[in-house]
Amino acid sequence: MYAPERQQEILRLARESGRVDVLSLAEEFQVTAETVRRDLRALDRAGLVRRVHGGAIPAGRLDFEPDLAERESTAADEKDRIARAAVAELPADGSVIIDAGSTSARLAAAVPLESDLTVVTHALPIAARLADHPGIALHLVGGRVRHRTRAAVDAWALRGYGEIKADVVFLATNGFSLEGGLTTPDLAEAAVKRAMVAAARRVVLLADSSKFGQEHFARFGDLGHVDLLITDTGLSPQDALAIERQGTEVARV
Repeated sequence: MYAPERQQEILRLARESGRVDVLSLAEEFQVTAETVRRDLRALDRAGLVRRVHGGAIPAGRLDFEPDLAERESTAADEKDRIARAAVAELPADGSVIIDAGSTSARLAAAVPLESDLTVVTHALPIAARLADHPGIALHLVGGRVRHRTRAAVDAWALRGYGEIKADVVFLATNGFSLEGGLTTPDLAEAAVKRAMVAAARRVVLLADSSKFGQEHFARFGDLGHVDLLITDTGLSPQDALAIERQGTEVARV
């Protein structure tokens, strides 16, 4: 296959799935990772894709926000490992905030039945998973529910988080980077995330490695606001070290 043919196929795959990664493309086309990187650079220069950490996304899709069902099936194994590691960060007989998101939902599903916790969330899927836990005092923060994330936003949600101080918040993000910090496509979601960070004594970010290097429209914090990042081994040791230099502990699971 000639380079222009391969690049055309890479562009098609990026537009279909919303993202392509270097290693998968190298295996798909039986070429080296450096060849794929050259293809992505060529497509990036042509304005057809935007390069992100480990791969690329279609141009104009930096603020594309996949719906909940699509996110549930993306990086499923990595998210399961992150959720299992996050269970160890649950306080004993304490209070937690759980953010909306597919990894957060996996954490909610992994919370032991015998847990004695106060849990606050603005996400309907999280509340549904925890509603039957006998030892959990569940508080559902209200507001306008965004269909894409099934999470409450706007003034009611901000007011609710402004009235509490929890031990830990388990935070989600669409993108995180050293320069851009924590970002998400929607301003209303960003405002709620900012309020959640302010409402907790400890911030644990749950984010798979595909989100590293991505920067979206609405910024809601710096990596320095995060006490612990739980991610997968797709984040390189060098990038983990750079994040830790900003004061954030990193767990690669």
